[in-house]
Amino acid sequence: MQPFSLRIFVADGDPDGLRIVERSNWVGKAIVFPRPLLPKIRQRAELEQTGVYLLLGPREDGEGEMLYIGEGDPIRPRLDSHYAQKDFWNRAVCIVAGPGQLNKAHVQFLEANLIRLAKAAKRVPLDNGNQPAEPSLSESDCADMQVFLDNLLGMLPVLGIHAFEQATAKTVTETNELLACVGKGVKAIGYETTQGLVVKAGSHAVGETAPSMQQHVRGMYDLRQELIANGVLQCDGDVYRFTQDYVFSSPSTAATVILGRSANGRIEWKDTSGRTLKELQGSH
Repeated sequence: MQPFSLRIFVADGDPDGLRIVERSNWVGKAIVFPRPLLPKIRQRAELEQTGVYLLLGPREDGEGEMLYIGEGDPIRPRLDSHYAQKDFWNRAVCIVAGPGQLNKAHVQFLEANLIRLAKAAKRVPLDNGNQPAEPSLSESDCADMQVFLDNLLGMLPVLGIHAFEQATAKTVTETNELLACVGKGVKAIGYETTQGLVVKAGSHAVGETAPSMQQHVRGMYDLRQELIANGVLQCDGDVYRFTQDYVFSSPSTAATVILGRSANGRIEWKDTSGRTLKELQGSH
């Protein structure tokens, strides 16, 4: 990863209002705003350009976020339509570039890849129905759009959007000490990263949750059910097995999903010597 800087212009002086975000050495820019502002800002020149956009808002059950990914040529009519017809979203991120930099095929490429990556990461449910096909681009256009996409993906977590982040082999370094979470006949292996705690593929989670989990840590219970539904956790006899490396926001969330009960991750995760994560963090 290369260092980069972001320039965030707070257009109306309200930190929660309209923000224009630009990245060093990148032709793109992001326009970030809450839904209620759309009628006021819909005439801005950026929304008259071709681009992709993300709509984010709470899920129907109130636990976590949903995401919709789209493209527009230009963006504004699509936003107007979603303002009238889509209820869930409460903030938008629109990504455009200088005039003439992006065309319809370019943004279709970006949209298709963003949807593919979000589905693979399985961190946020999508409001999108189908997986759009990638358009036919020249080799040079494809390379340019991949660079554009990489720059965009690097920027989104700084804006609080983690829907596209996956645990990959690249995130493992010598400093990522392997940890184990053990209980009720299951064992999971994981490690800490800047994204959160990664549970490795092949790890196991208990087959049945404690009755109290649904009552006292409902959000984590729902997350576990979602991971079962989307195939991250797959039935393996009397237990569940992780089919892919998966990033949890915290060690406690990971431990609770694995053990099927409320759990303190700083105590449940231990190194090969039996030292808890709490002890390890206290020793630094």
